Amino acid sequence: MQEPMSIEGYDLLIEEFKFLLEVEKPKVAAEKLVAAAMGDRSENADYHAAKEKLRHIDKRLFYLNSVIQKSQIIDPSKLSHTRVSFGSSVKILNIETDEEECYTICGVLESEPENGLISVHSPLACAMLGKEVDDQFKIQLPKSKKEYEIVEIWYKNIFLLKKNIRTKSHFSFH
Repeated sequence: MQEPMSIEGYDLLIEEFKFLLEVEKPKVAAEKLVAAAMGDRSENADYHAAKEKLRHIDKRLFYLNSVIQKSQIIDPSKLSHTRVSFGSSVKILNIETDEEECYTICGVLESEPENGLISVHSPLACAMLGKEVDDQFKIQLPKSKKEYEIVEIWYKNIFLLKKNIRTKSHFSFH
């Protein structure tokens, strides 16, 4: 299954992958060699810590590689957004409570639900995809069913809305 993501999201994945492969893994491997040279490995905390870090780095590299291979890069700025699609920001009205909510549909690794950035695979996003302004839709929640109406659809770059953008300092394993 392909994994939709923005160009910036893809670039960030590649940046993390390269950093782990070319910088972090060689650094930790060198730490492991230094620790191993200190003698008895059975009680060598530095050796075991480096070995554990390498294991985590390899797991993360494997995961990132699989996501990169499945990624489907979408440039939402080129879509019309007359209908809800990937990258759309959507204002919806809860028909029962008359409260408005805003969400932006993005890739799984780009999502920040607490900031209104929801995964394209989330139940709410799936219910909204393809809808137009004034369309109504229902979503089944664990204990209730909610009904909404699409009020407005527009485009704004996902990465201008994100509040938690990962940087090289986040890529390291401490």
